[in-house]
Amino acid sequence: MYQGIKISGFGGQGVVSAGVLLANAGMLEGLNVSLFPAYGAEMRGGTANCSVVISSDEVASPIVSRPDTVIVMNEPSLARWENEIVPGGMMIINSSLVNSKPTRKDIKVVYTPCNQLAQELGSLKMANAVVLGAFAKHTGAISTEALIKALPKVYKKAKPEMLELNAKAIKKGFDHK
Repeated sequence: MYQGIKISGFGGQGVVSAGVLLANAGMLEGLNVSLFPAYGAEMRGGTANCSVVISSDEVASPIVSRPDTVIVMNEPSLARWENEIVPGGMMIINSSLVNSKPTRKDIKVVYTPCNQLAQELGSLKMANAVVLGAFAKHTGAISTEALIKALPKVYKKAKPEMLELNAKAIKKGFDHK
């Protein structure tokens, strides 16, 4: 099993945190992982993306130039990454912020209103956890149990109620459509 993932959005959306959580969950499941974050000129409000590889075999490179899955958290990320996905790959779109539709017909597209679902839980900061739940559901590359188990490892200083809110957000993303 190999899953090359690109997560992309504005700085401040938790793009890199989502990548760290995904990589940690992969390690908890005994998989090989890599994480490679990238930032634009400014962090909050600028562009941010990260590459995550989850694999049953050794990871040869942390660079994901042709992702199997792209998680699009904002409008500019759709245009940036649509043509990079492998044929037959998947794009998971935060439909709360992205109004455009991909033009490719050879990829699977999943629309998840991440911001809306996070807001229903009481915090927009949970949008990145929502999208990881959707990722778990639609790819099968990682379990929600591993994502939830990784929360205290990634967010070491978080209060228990915040960890629980993140767990609810992961489940909400998984349960959406």
